Amino acid sequence: MKSFPRAKSLLFIALATALLLLLPYMAMQFTSEVSWGLADFLIAGALIFSAASAAVWSVRRFERPAHKATAVAMVALGFLLLWAELAVGIFS
Repeated sequence: MKSFPRAKSLLFIALATALLLLLPYMAMQFTSEVSWGLADFLIAGALIFSAASAAVWSVRRFERPAHKATAVAMVALGFLLLWAELAVGIFS
């Protein structure tokens, strides 16, 4: 069976997302300072997965390195702003 590069990329992104989400899960086992619920894990997972997928897509979409870097930087900025808003409400 022929394997597709996009499927491998999405699988890698999904595995990396799951590994990143293990960090707060493990922290919850050792301290009460981290208290995430199911919704927190689902939202963080969707946010990380979508940002990583958008970054991979933009790297494949653009040809010039400057355009790739700009697109990835915009995805990263959007990710950080949304994460900060969800975490502490910086825009409220």
